[in-house]
Amino acid sequence: MSGAPQLLVREVPPRQVLALEQAGLSPLLARLYAARGVCSADELDPDLARLLPPEGLKGMAQAAALLADTLQAGQRLCVVADYDCDGATACAVMLRGLALLGARADMLDYVVPDRAVHGYGLTPAIVELALSHDPQRRPDLLVTVDNGIASQAGVAHARALGLKVLVTDHHLPAVDEQGQPVVPQADALVNPNQPGCGFESKSLAGVGVAFYVLLALRAELRRRGAFAESAAQPRLDGLLDLVALGTVADVVKLDANNRRLVAQGLKRMRAGRMQPGVAALFTAAGRDARRANSFDLGFALGPRVNAAGRLEHMGMGIECLCTNDADLALTLARRLDQINRERRDIEAGMQEQALALLDRLMADPRLAGAPPAALALFDPEFHEGVVGIVASRIKDRLHRPVFVFATGADGNLKGSGRSIPGFHLRDALDLVSKRHPTLLKKFGGHAMAAGCTLAPDGHEAFAHAFAQVAEEWLDESALTRRLRTDGPLPPEAFNADTVRELDAQVWGQAFEAPLFCDRVQVLNQRLVGERHLKLRLRQGQALRDAIWFGRTELLPQEVTLAYRLSLDEYQGQQRVQMVIEAAADD
Repeated sequence: MSGAPQLLVREVPPRQVLALEQAGLSPLLARLYAARGVCSADELDPDLARLLPPEGLKGMAQAAALLADTLQAGQRLCVVADYDCDGATACAVMLRGLALLGARADMLDYVVPDRAVHGYGLTPAIVELALSHDPQRRPDLLVTVDNGIASQAGVAHARALGLKVLVTDHHLPAVDEQGQPVVPQADALVNPNQPGCGFESKSLAGVGVAFYVLLALRAELRRRGAFAESAAQPRLDGLLDLVALGTVADVVKLDANNRRLVAQGLKRMRAGRMQPGVAALFTAAGRDARRANSFDLGFALGPRVNAAGRLEHMGMGIECLCTNDADLALTLARRLDQINRERRDIEAGMQEQALALLDRLMADPRLAGAPPAALALFDPEFHEGVVGIVASRIKDRLHRPVFVFATGADGNLKGSGRSIPGFHLRDALDLVSKRHPTLLKKFGGHAMAAGCTLAPDGHEAFAHAFAQVAEEWLDESALTRRLRTDGPLPPEAFNADTVRELDAQVWGQAFEAPLFCDRVQVLNQRLVGERHLKLRLRQGQALRDAIWFGRTELLPQEVTLAYRLSLDEYQGQQRVQMVIEAAADD
């Protein structure tokens, strides 16, 4: 089957399965967790008491003292946010948390860059925006959330103007010409990925770092006697719905610490204890918060918040998450839903254009029918706010590192890239920059996602240089897509109770949701909605319903399918169906 991935079955250590079963897990869950490296039930305990302590983060004591001094002096703070869901939730967590810990409303403000106008991070222009945002309330302290680690110029500019700066971030720092990390000279800096930080979980999202800073601030205020003995100290666990949303939406690794944060947030959502904006997002997305799961956060709520930063301004998303007015929250959530629909339409059009570009590229006889080791696509009609999503779609389709570029408001090309295992995207950009010193105006990011800016005529040179690095770094094995599955699903487990049990767990990046793999016979298949394949299958002696979203090519009569389980509701009835992710005919 053309383009089909290799389907691999995860190894399942028997001793770990036994230990988890003895701890009370069902045989299926024990098998799934053991295959994901869980050795004991303690790793699955969502109790907040098991969270890694805040003091393990380098710079946390200085950050807590700086914030406590600012609050107790009645000084003003301005939160500098980012224009994605992680940045929006981090901003809401910081503002709500500071208010809980004693900041008056007139002490708090926030600014968020416009993706098309300001670019990313605490730039000198954003410092000026923070100062001019409300001239009557000049901030004394800037607090970055989900950005700032690479903002040397912005931090220096702020401090030169007499502002103090606290950087809270989770991204990798910039590097100098010798490849050594460089961090801004802020008054305090908290980032698990800064040099010298021994915090065990390097995978905290920006919103997770913000939450940890608030925990440390509360402890510092308690140490200073800020809370009367007769009064309970402010509770911060009410912010965990926001922490969960930002953590899942940012696709960070769900290690044990992050899983606890997400599990606690989901628990509160299911119990109806969440911010009005989060509840409104569930309503706008047509999802039931009483059955909230990681999929809802990553594929329903998160994209609606992200849409504001992609097509309009993230201020709308932040206001939705910050307001205590349920009616206003619902109005904003419905507008975010509308913007997300517009985003999907733009994305679909761009994806068609990108595939047409790819078809023309593949027509080059020198490629012999195989795509290059890496791709960089550009069209003058591409929308800057959606390039990252389209890059992700093409990457998934071809299993190649992909950059997609659009023309920015300043005329330069703004690109967003997505990568595959074994190809560190930020390091690849660094090598391109060293080999071609004038090509990249700026760049940054992670191993799997990165961004860069080129001159208006820089696309072809970048495409060649980027592909050259990929050809050097990636061999045929790395360019072969592999999909890890959990093997066959026991026939007796194909039921609604299994779906509900699996949906109640926390799954996500590097802790993938269960994906089963079985050989089936295709009895019937047809297209529905012109873009989806609806199937009737025989699995052993049982008949199964299945759907493959976004698939239009028909399957052979006998095939191996990788699938997850879902509950399909129709006319008040629930039935289990297979949602197909991949197929192999051997």
